[in-house]
Amino acid sequence: MKPYLMLWSTQTLSTLGSGMTNYALVLWLYLRSGSALKTALLSVCSYAPYVIMSIFAGALSDRWNKKRTMLVCDLLAALSTVIVFLLIKMNSLNGWHLYVLNALNGLMNTIQQPASEVAATLLIPKKYYQKTSGLRSFSQSLNSILTPILATALFSFAGIDAVIAVDLTTFAVAFLTLLFIPIPEGGMSKQTEEKLLTAARKGIVWLKENSLILTLILYLACINLAASAYDAALPAMLLSKQNGGETILGLVNTCVGIATLAGSILVTLLPAPKNRIKVISYALLLSMGSENFLLAFGKTPLIWCIGAVFGWLFIPFMNANLDVIFRSSIPLDMQGRVYSCRNTLQFFTIPVGFLLGGMLVDKVFEPLMAAQPADSILVSLFGADKGAGAAMLFFIIGITGVLVCVFFHLKLRKYE
Repeated sequence: MKPYLMLWSTQTLSTLGSGMTNYALVLWLYLRSGSALKTALLSVCSYAPYVIMSIFAGALSDRWNKKRTMLVCDLLAALSTVIVFLLIKMNSLNGWHLYVLNALNGLMNTIQQPASEVAATLLIPKKYYQKTSGLRSFSQSLNSILTPILATALFSFAGIDAVIAVDLTTFAVAFLTLLFIPIPEGGMSKQTEEKLLTAARKGIVWLKENSLILTLILYLACINLAASAYDAALPAMLLSKQNGGETILGLVNTCVGIATLAGSILVTLLPAPKNRIKVISYALLLSMGSENFLLAFGKTPLIWCIGAVFGWLFIPFMNANLDVIFRSSIPLDMQGRVYSCRNTLQFFTIPVGFLLGGMLVDKVFEPLMAAQPADSILVSLFGADKGAGAAMLFFIIGITGVLVCVFFHLKLRKYE
């Protein structure tokens, strides 16, 4: 386990640095534009190439050396961060620069992600799948705690260029570690001789023949649509509310991290459940049916923080059990292609959700709430200040999320 633990720990550190930069850029752009849509476009540009190219990236990943693929993608992603740094120093950074560079980062992530998934499978003994899934959830939640705290502190006191400097330092540590970690080659067979479209099509065919995996992917695609609309609306609401601001946004995001950290520790320590599908369904139902409504109707940071805890405490249980089902069910020599098809099908709703969430806040719900009289029932429910429209959107997201969970819970009962 030593090579995997070294890889996991240093990649986690690098992810923290990248997350701080992304968080600071969201603050930078929203504070200058005041637009949820323009801010959401950062994520749209990141995910668009990821969705469009993922189905081919897996076929390429199954052909290419996993370690070299990860190193090249990391290096190019770091180069885009250097460009942002230089533009800031020249006082020339504009929103469109960020959109282009985010698209480049999204493309690099598209190619790297299936390679890193297969590399992890090659490094982890099968009996440790659930434990390492818990470790990944642990690192993600720890980063969720630290990212808003560190990014907000550095952004407020030293500026965005200091955040980027930390990002590049953590990248260097992860890159050098990966350079010296031995990663065995595996999962490569006759697909190295196949045409790219043929290899990609085999991933789709495999999913069609394995309805449980396909159903879980479609379930998460619907959840991702609601979750990305949530991500687009959260800064718009918390940065705009009279009792909100950068600190409150950071506080709520920190509570998200604390909740997922607690869930990650629990899922790592607890024994494997008898029914993984039920755990996935109930975890998502609890998440969708709690946080969105508390954000919609809550009037204080305390209620928003409680919502964040309820919304994210059980997500590590969903992630860990989903990961075990995938790794145990997909043959090693198909994982790159199947994971890439998964990425396209499961994540194509994320840019749609970000775009839809930003547009609904800016063009529909904020104007609707601004036009309401003071004694309106909508004002009593969602407030009268800027950000009330985003709160109303959270209510819609909550209703939609609960209906999706009920539908797929009934659909998955035959696999339990």
